[in-house]
Amino acid sequence: MTDVPAASRALQELLPPFGPHEASAEAHRCLYCYDAPCVQACPTHIDIPTFIRKIATGNLRGSARTILEANFLGGTCARVCPVEELCEGACVLNSEEKPIAIGRLQRHAVDHVQERGVQLFRPGPPSGRRVAVVGSGPAGLSVSAELAQLGHTVTLLEKRELGGGLSTYGIIVLREPVEVALREVDAVRELGVDVQTGHELTDRAGLDVLLSEYDAVFLGLGLGAVPAMGIPGEEHLLDGLRYIEDSKIRPEVLPDAQNVVVIGAGNTAVDAATVARRRGASVTMLYRRTEAEMTAYRHEYEFALSEGIGYRFLTQPVRVLSGGGRVTGVECVRMVLGPPDAGGRPGPRPLPGSEFVVPCDAVISAIGQEKPALAVELGLEVTGGYIAVDGAMQTSMPRVYAGGDCVRARGTASTVMAVQDGKYAAAAIHRLLSSTLEAAHG
Repeated sequence: MTDVPAASRALQELLPPFGPHEASAEAHRCLYCYDAPCVQACPTHIDIPTFIRKIATGNLRGSARTILEANFLGGTCARVCPVEELCEGACVLNSEEKPIAIGRLQRHAVDHVQERGVQLFRPGPPSGRRVAVVGSGPAGLSVSAELAQLGHTVTLLEKRELGGGLSTYGIIVLREPVEVALREVDAVRELGVDVQTGHELTDRAGLDVLLSEYDAVFLGLGLGAVPAMGIPGEEHLLDGLRYIEDSKIRPEVLPDAQNVVVIGAGNTAVDAATVARRRGASVTMLYRRTEAEMTAYRHEYEFALSEGIGYRFLTQPVRVLSGGGRVTGVECVRMVLGPPDAGGRPGPRPLPGSEFVVPCDAVISAIGQEKPALAVELGLEVTGGYIAVDGAMQTSMPRVYAGGDCVRARGTASTVMAVQDGKYAAAAIHRLLSSTLEAAHG
């Protein structure tokens, strides 16, 4: 076996795949509950006991079909879903022993067919209707796959060089390698979806063109860049999203920093910190509130601690320090918590005279993402900066639907929720197109 350099191993997928015996043994632990709580906890309602039963009986193809019928991005979700909060968190074995490793079993079944290029689904009989999907992230892939199986002609437009959106560019390799995301793009292509990269929707005129050429349009625009902090020395900040993207696509451009500060305490901040740590840096995360107010999942926080990543709570950066064109540190101020702010969390305020410096040679900002500014440009109604949609994912504009992070005004943005958005939108678009077909035929 070829020896893999330590640095390369450090950025390989975190959990190894199950072998056949390991998967079978784990599957046999499942109690196959009637009215299983894990199914209810899954936003896409995968029939988990059934797919696990099929693994136990050696029917991996059937198991993958059960998964992918409910969630076309089953390979991605097996890796990135917060299973501790969802299916595995609801497993009845939690009270007595370890929950079933549902995510890893799902990965075992889906990888079995996708690594072998097995096509489980076919496009439906042609309906004569055409749909444009903008954005090839999880929501865009999900709605495309559903509509193609219903017989509609789908054109999927992606502004970047590679399809897959967040899965390809925004999830660290430790959780999902690029090739897994690209396999799902290929699976959509196999359903006849025309995936066109290098096409960006930028204004209302572009949307009007799509509406003139297609019977419906779905927008899976995602969110924007990391917002500016407005502090001196900001030009030296590394964008957390770009840092993660570079770690997957262009790892050679990442700085060889030895002491890295990450600003933020959400899941993206943890991911950026993990990459820096795995590259050998000493990493400190700065957060202006306390551990209790962190937006990262608890298991992500604990994972970061286990990686040796340090935290400084109640700490607000106020200036990036540099000399000779190189970062030398971050000037910070201590914070205290006051009454709840508009978001309901205790509002942080600076403690006068408490300034101090955290030495470092790189600073990554991961304090969230900007809301989809394009929504206003397109003339769509927005809610809190997000695209407003009804229960069928329809926007304020006729024949225009949206889903994924760009509509997530409430709740937690996640891949699995975006996949479910795509399913809801596909059902609604299909109803629309079917009704207009019936009207046309009297």
